[in-house]
Amino acid sequence: MKNKYSKIIAILIGLFVLNTISYKVYKRFDLTKDKRYTLSEAAKKVIKNVDDLIQIKVYLKGNFPAEFKRLQIETKLHLEELKNINNHVQFKFVNPSKIAKQLIDNGLEPSRLQIQENGKYSEVVIFPWAVISYKNKVEKVSLLKDIVSNSQDEQLESSIQNLEYAFADAIHKLTSKKNKKIAVIKGNGELNDIYIADFLKTLNAYYHLAPFTLDSIAKSPQKTLAELTDFDLAIIAKPTERFSEKEKYALDQFVMKGGKTLWLVDHVHAEIDSLLQTGEAVTFPRDLNLTDFFFNYGVRINHDLIADLYSARIPLATGNIGKKTQYDYFFWEYYPLVNSKNNHPINNNIEAVRLKFANSIDTLKNNIQKTVLLQSSPLSKTMGTPTIVTLKNIAQKPDPTQYNNGNKPLAVLLEGAFKSAYNGRVKPFKVFNNKETGIPSKMVVISDGDVIANELGNGKPLELGIDKWTRQRFGNKEFLLNTVNYLLDDTGLINIRAKTVKINFLNKQKAFEEAHKWQLINIVFPLIVLGVFGGLFSYFRKKKYQ
Repeated sequence: MKNKYSKIIAILIGLFVLNTISYKVYKRFDLTKDKRYTLSEAAKKVIKNVDDLIQIKVYLKGNFPAEFKRLQIETKLHLEELKNINNHVQFKFVNPSKIAKQLIDNGLEPSRLQIQENGKYSEVVIFPWAVISYKNKVEKVSLLKDIVSNSQDEQLESSIQNLEYAFADAIHKLTSKKNKKIAVIKGNGELNDIYIADFLKTLNAYYHLAPFTLDSIAKSPQKTLAELTDFDLAIIAKPTERFSEKEKYALDQFVMKGGKTLWLVDHVHAEIDSLLQTGEAVTFPRDLNLTDFFFNYGVRINHDLIADLYSARIPLATGNIGKKTQYDYFFWEYYPLVNSKNNHPINNNIEAVRLKFANSIDTLKNNIQKTVLLQSSPLSKTMGTPTIVTLKNIAQKPDPTQYNNGNKPLAVLLEGAFKSAYNGRVKPFKVFNNKETGIPSKMVVISDGDVIANELGNGKPLELGIDKWTRQRFGNKEFLLNTVNYLLDDTGLINIRAKTVKINFLNKQKAFEEAHKWQLINIVFPLIVLGVFGGLFSYFRKKKYQ
């Protein structure tokens, strides 16, 4: 009897110890092929930096169709993983049905989705948002990635894939301190602030921003250069006026001393406004006095135009109903819609980027590493300038055989120790500690200045990458944000965005057609198994006791 009680006590003690260990030690094994439940090191680092209570409210509670239930479950699993890393993370799911108006007033717009069930379509309204609160700061997280061009299943797949980045990015904004400075170069006819307002607003959440005018270099070149080198990155957005030798030399020495640069340059004058007014426009080369500058670094922006059959659309007036002008949308070959090569963290998993009147780029041999980030499609060609661009071409069916000079580089990343563009030349002004060969640095050259330009609505800047007419979303903002992050060595969040997760979705049509068959199988098969088991059990029981 004592031996019996000893075994029971030992079992109880063992269960208690096992339960205690399992409570204290959490281990989850990710056996999925794409490691979708394994957090990246960058995300772990962001979460570990949280040193105070961070509260997350997720408005995904309620009854959802199966597809969106998947988003709800994946979100919960991800937040549980974050909480396991840092106990400061607290979250709860909230049913938005009773507070819909309050959420809308706070800028959390609902999504209306078409759902197919049993062969019938219905509409459901959800609030795919999370709100994160940390030390009196609040950040909104969109859980449903807005991809107009994709199917609903693809949209959900992208949304689930984007969860890790979305939460890590929001928490990074709330918890990190800005330590990098970006100069927005002015003085050479660059884009006005209202046209780059949305992107600057996005950057401001991560970095310090300041306008920097090169005009003062004419009178105080050394002082201007010293002030410029205090920045980590310079953005030059669509200059339209020539750069003087002093301005070029200042930018050159900025690069030599490790400064990063993002060049968004049009080498051809071509604007859509005059084209829409008259139906045609003359495009001609734009002399920015930068050819020798870029040539020295290893690239050349050509004075041509890319015409691409894979293009975005433009609105054109097609008639009037009453006093209201009617518009239709036509593909415009001078607005290339560029899919990335997915060959670098900058361009991985982004939507197609829309360019306007882009120029081709040649890469030249030198000691600089070059990576083509964007290129035209195989069905594209280059057109020399000056030339006349006319809207009449829209009505003509293009001949694909003429678009056989494609895959032209449109955005190039350069990395390495750059050689000064003024090496062995007379310097425009004297510089203390002049450098002929720079320390390792990076720059990105994009042959389109409008890639960073947001459109205007009622005189106010709209979100970058969204066409105000078609509401189609392009990858411009993501591409440029990734570019800036990479140039400033803030690569952790880029690598999270580049993570690929493959979600397998149900074939709705097949499921509807075969619903009765599988219902019958689910009812009959268990009964058959139960009957066979019961028969065998009865047979062996009788055999045993006969």
